[in-house]
Amino acid sequence: MTFDTISVDDLLVPLWLNNSHHMHLSEQKDLIVRFIDEIWNNGNTNNLDTFLHPAYKDYSLPAGLPVDATGLKQWVAMVHESFQPQTVIEEHLAEPGHCMVRISMQMKHTGLWRGIPATGQTAVTSGFRSFAFKDGRIIEHRALMDGNTLEQQLRAAADITGCQPKTTGNG
Repeated sequence: MTFDTISVDDLLVPLWLNNSHHMHLSEQKDLIVRFIDEIWNNGNTNNLDTFLHPAYKDYSLPAGLPVDATGLKQWVAMVHESFQPQTVIEEHLAEPGHCMVRISMQMKHTGLWRGIPATGQTAVTSGFRSFAFKDGRIIEHRALMDGNTLEQQLRAAADITGCQPKTTGNG
């Protein structure tokens, strides 16, 4: 009796081809790059359904916002009322069904945020975003952003520019 040698790849490739719900890692990464650019950098939420699964949950949104696509749309609008954001992906790790990015954010302060009137200055901060995928779209998002560093830079800029803090605002 003889046995032919077969590789793990020979077994997995047919499984992958038969599974229409599985995204290749490069497809996951491409989706996230486009999502961050279109949604976060440009504030264009008109095509959210092309990025988000119908059962999407966002566990990174501020309290009081719904943890779904509606809440994300509201949060993106609020951020863009206060900033012209530019998110840069510094590191992008992916495994089947999930990816995580380490990001830096350059946030040009154009409107009221955490009681700080627009300074026109650009503050820089960093964070992490974690995504899960289903059926070729994002089904879950979590994030950890360094908002305190952002606030400290903006308060310092407000002191320099003479902006007087207010008691209400986004954030």
